[in-house]
Amino acid sequence: MSAGVAPLIVHVIHRLDFGGLENGLVNLVNHLPPERYRHSIVCLAGFNPRIRARILRPDVEVLSLDKQPGKDPAAYLRMWRVLRQRRPAVVHTRNLGTVDMQWVAALAAVPHRVHGEHGWEVGDPRGLSPRSLRIRRACRPVIHRYVPMSQDIARWLERDVGVPADRIRQLYSGVDVERFRPGGPRATDAVGAEEGAGAGRGPTLGTIGRLDPVKNQEALLEAFARLRQRHAGLRLVIVGDGPLRGHLQSRAQSLGVAGDVTFTGSRTDTPELLRGFDVFVLPSVNEGISNTILEAMACGVPVVASGVGGNPELVVDGVCGSLYDPADPQGLQQAILPYLGDPALRERQGRAARERVVQNFSLDSMVGRYLALYDELLAASPARGGQGRG
Repeated sequence: MSAGVAPLIVHVIHRLDFGGLENGLVNLVNHLPPERYRHSIVCLAGFNPRIRARILRPDVEVLSLDKQPGKDPAAYLRMWRVLRQRRPAVVHTRNLGTVDMQWVAALAAVPHRVHGEHGWEVGDPRGLSPRSLRIRRACRPVIHRYVPMSQDIARWLERDVGVPADRIRQLYSGVDVERFRPGGPRATDAVGAEEGAGAGRGPTLGTIGRLDPVKNQEALLEAFARLRQRHAGLRLVIVGDGPLRGHLQSRAQSLGVAGDVTFTGSRTDTPELLRGFDVFVLPSVNEGISNTILEAMACGVPVVASGVGGNPELVVDGVCGSLYDPADPQGLQQAILPYLGDPALRERQGRAARERVVQNFSLDSMVGRYLALYDELLAASPARGGQGRG
């Protein structure tokens, strides 16, 4: 490696678009010290220009392999050529959709190979699909380090994928606690103008996420409909888009609450939206480490979440929010209920939520953990061909 040239990391993801994984990647490349590491982002299936524009470093290359749906052998050749041309020190793939590119990285002689597991697939919310496990196990021999986002995923990697514990480095996501903070502007167009917050308006429940079965927004709609019968003025804001949007809007109509539910679609003003929520709700079937939970907590909003996956690692039950058993048909409704008539409870738990994020899940903490991971890898053996190019 030439003196003064920072090692190159090639990050491989399915698509750079709205999402917690993608948001975390953007934060990482924006905040890792530029004199320490350079970055390229390779997307299998394109990128959203609005998310691309959030990358602040002008030296970060973002390119797409334009992989065709299903099997596309030519995409592997294109990946190999990208790696041979740029000669990175590290390739970092993420989630099932990119894990097989680890074999391409090995064939391209990339010296250090990392794979991150951030959450669960829509069609495999427990990570136990035999086909998915076969793919992950087949790629295991060429991966030097695994980076699960939660302790729950780390246990799954060891138990079900068969990864040796000494190759696992569990790292939590981090939140920009200056951008996500209490106070400041609110997205009043989505959550109700302030002048409408009179006697007829109650608390606002909110959720943010892709509208798909894993996120389980239908359960939230059903709980909301029951709560709305007893709490006039209660409102619900659902932020995000996805294949279930039409179904969820129809379900709101059939439950008789369509006038009390706002579907905003995908948004980029997440901090302002969160500041308009009185309670943040995440009813997922399973979850890795939810960036939106951390963002809500950083904004001083108490969280009600299903007690699954990594959620109990973030939300201290009864301190900064409430966890419920998703197997209990009334669990979600009962978990939300105490917050509706108790502003002091919301205030107290919101403050505790903010303190927990600042102390344990800040962006600076996350960047420091990743920096240590990459440094550890490069110190383990000389990085052959790690110079890369811009």
